[in-house]
Amino acid sequence: MTIDQTPLSGYAPTPVTARMEPHGSNILRVAMQTGQDLFARTGSMIAYDGYVQYEANPPALRQMASQWITGEGAPLTKFSGDGLLYLADYGADVVCLYLDGDSLSVNGTNVLAFDAHLQWGVQRVKGMAKFAGQGLFNVAISGTGWVALTSRGTPIVVDCGRGDDETYVDPDALVAWSTNLKMKGRSSFKASSLIGRGSGEAYQLGFSGQGFVVVQPSEDSTDRLRARG
Repeated sequence: MTIDQTPLSGYAPTPVTARMEPHGSNILRVAMQTGQDLFARTGSMIAYDGYVQYEANPPALRQMASQWITGEGAPLTKFSGDGLLYLADYGADVVCLYLDGDSLSVNGTNVLAFDAHLQWGVQRVKGMAKFAGQGLFNVAISGTGWVALTSRGTPIVVDCGRGDDETYVDPDALVAWSTNLKMKGRSSFKASSLIGRGSGEAYQLGFSGQGFVVVQPSEDSTDRLRARG
């Protein structure tokens, strides 16, 4: 039996140019090298090429990661070795960010993978208390290295450093932001018919300062509500 490979040529792997990069829009490709370990969402590995080892729920992470999403167990797997690793999360879009001494606050459900040498921890986001009834737990990641996020649809990255105006975001659409940004909540009855899909009072989060905000084109709060502490 022979198989015509021509229709598949557009899906073949391309030359590696970075530690992390999207393969298409829904798959993350990681160039693994010995000594450069990776933390990734448990269950996200779809394929690998080469010598790649993995350890789910590493003992050193159990206590910290147990605070992350729902208390159902650590959501991280440690990957090491030498080869190409492919990750995905139920067809969500993949966003790759390179931190250069920066710090990022990410909704835990949107974290796909990050370099293991980066500093990270789980923290309560005080500015979300009015939206969620209590503060939400986010993952703070800092240092120099690669981070991969997921988004429900193609996201936009809003630069908050342009001018003196504040940037306002629907909390349900918020994925991540630079932690050096100032954040405050705002409520508005007038905006309730334009922002969000609920009725009555609408809440937005305002950001100001130098940095960026990642916003997804979805206001489905199902995952975020599961992330409550």
